[in-house]
Amino acid sequence: MNKSFDEMYREWTEKTLQLLEKYPEQKDRFETLSGIEVNRLYTSHNEQDMEKIGFPGEYPYTRGIRPTMYRSRNWTMRQYAGFGSATETNKRFRYLLEQGQTGLSVAFDLPTQIGYDSDDPMAQGEVGKVGVAIDSLEDMERLLKGIPLDQVSTSMTINAPASVLLAMYIAVGEKQGVPVEKLTGTIQNDILKEYIARGTYIFPPKSSMRLITDIFAYCAECVPKWNTISISGYHIREAGSTAVQEVAFTLANGIAYVHAAMKAGLEVERFAPRLSFFFNAHNHFFEEVAKFRASRRLWARIMKERFQASSPRSMQLRFHTQTGGSTLTAQQPDNNVVRVTLQALAAVLGGTQSLHTNARDEALALPTEESARVALRTQQIIAHESGVTHTVDPLGGSWYVEWLTDEIEKRALSYIERIDEMGGAVAAVEQGYMQREIQHAALETQRKIESGEEVLVGVNRYRLENEQQPDLYQVDPLLAKDQVKRLNALRGKRDGEKVTDCLAALKRGAESDENLMPYILDAVRAYATVGEICHALRDVFGEYRPSI
Repeated sequence: MNKSFDEMYREWTEKTLQLLEKYPEQKDRFETLSGIEVNRLYTSHNEQDMEKIGFPGEYPYTRGIRPTMYRSRNWTMRQYAGFGSATETNKRFRYLLEQGQTGLSVAFDLPTQIGYDSDDPMAQGEVGKVGVAIDSLEDMERLLKGIPLDQVSTSMTINAPASVLLAMYIAVGEKQGVPVEKLTGTIQNDILKEYIARGTYIFPPKSSMRLITDIFAYCAECVPKWNTISISGYHIREAGSTAVQEVAFTLANGIAYVHAAMKAGLEVERFAPRLSFFFNAHNHFFEEVAKFRASRRLWARIMKERFQASSPRSMQLRFHTQTGGSTLTAQQPDNNVVRVTLQALAAVLGGTQSLHTNARDEALALPTEESARVALRTQQIIAHESGVTHTVDPLGGSWYVEWLTDEIEKRALSYIERIDEMGGAVAAVEQGYMQREIQHAALETQRKIESGEEVLVGVNRYRLENEQQPDLYQVDPLLAKDQVKRLNALRGKRDGEKVTDCLAALKRGAESDENLMPYILDAVRAYATVGEICHALRDVFGEYRPSI
């Protein structure tokens, strides 16, 4: 034991709290409704406790990555939206921004996610259904019309064709006159979890990892404020994993991406600060809070001890949270408002940097404008009325929360060590290990619900007879036909020879070891489509077909 508590606290106030100059607190005084002043931090005075959990804004970041957390700046309120056409989605974006949303989050339709154009036979019946249809730069221009990209941060939930959609976003920024170094946002770009839990992959793992590291390298050089990956536990949890498995498999995938980037010749401090994560928030309130705290501490140790990262930003786990879609019920959908509120509160108390709250009707259809507003208001009420933002890590020091944080970290680390023994996450995916573990967990949860051992209000207990279904949002069936018409019109007016040349150059680049982002950008600027670009890469890389 080298330092006393007083020495630790003095160092924290003198060094880490210097960030207050950059992020001043929102008030001079924080207090309860009774006028009781709330301090910035409440903590143990025991040196052993403080060495283990640390101070907020300091390694190992158990208590948060910023020393003052939400006293200085609230999390980004980023509601996920996308449906039908780019024009319709643009209207929803504008509405949400008017209602106080602070960041955009784009949902793409299934054909876009797996690299097919809207007129491809594979896209039939799916255009615009679960997200917005984006075929070309022209669609991206409509999606972002009137939205200043130098002022708004955008998250895009896209994986296999992430490089193509990022290139389109960059090209729209160019047309707006926004310098590329000012663009801020995130692409999900997490292909390993697609093999594990979701299924919207295109290329084999090796080629997919190459595309990801090409993005890392390109953005480190040209788009420095862009988060190049959102390593996602969300979909792992949606597939049925436990909270421990969500932490373990997500961080194991993160380790694989760091290894791949370093193998490609990138220095860890060059790309690690732009890694981000994406977690789920489920109903077990304290487990979720502890899960976020354990994830932060475990990742900090992994980066420091395994990869010798020295920069604080390389060790900090920054994450977006979405409330649990799989926890929503079609029965008594108003109950989902309560579920989402508890989940959102857990994410905030766990220290999230960004949050999406699901709408009450999302188990039935795309959210209506009204239900999307209620979901956003949930975040705003937590931020401005609950008082939970007045002090850092308010549940820190709870005997239960600290024990549960330790337990989740220990069990997640055991999984990670098992995956290491298999040769890492890619090998574990190829062997079907993580997929099987999730399947077993999902089956056990379903067994408990069906037996009544786990109560699901409104489903297996407290049911209503003759329940009335709420009014639901309906996607205009003509939108798909209109999308195909626009696509055909684009192909008729663009420079076809230039498109052909760009796609041929992309193929040659794919056959070499060159970075593919410049080739993809050239193709996008020429108005080559998502499907054309992905088919060019399919010709070189092939398609992934799981063997299990």
